Amino acid sequence: MDADASGRNALFELELDPEGLLRLTWARGASLTEEDAEAAMERVNILCGESRHPMLVDMATTADVSRAARAVFGRPCQASRIALLGSSPVDRVIANFFLGINKVPCPTKFFTSEREALLWLRDH
Repeated sequence: MDADASGRNALFELELDPEGLLRLTWARGASLTEEDAEAAMERVNILCGESRHPMLVDMATTADVSRAARAVFGRPCQASRIALLGSSPVDRVIANFFLGINKVPCPTKFFTSEREALLWLRDH
């Protein structure tokens, strides 16, 4: 996906908040391809530089994640731990499938509560 003039990608938004937490939010109805995953992970690594940060990934409105995209998400990046935030049974199935078949590069867990996800990210 192409970034606009502000550097934002049309399919996702990524920010590093003042507390050092990465927030990756995918666009509503997004079907994630390998290219999309590569773009997101490249932005994570650029934003973090040499530092590692916990990351909240809001996948609540994604429609699909391709096999190739899941493989990209399984590679090491500058995230120190990842909380996957979803809202539906489908999100849970996608996350559990991903976590079950991929060796994740850092502690990763699925949540339906943003509050619980943030507590987990900050406490570990």
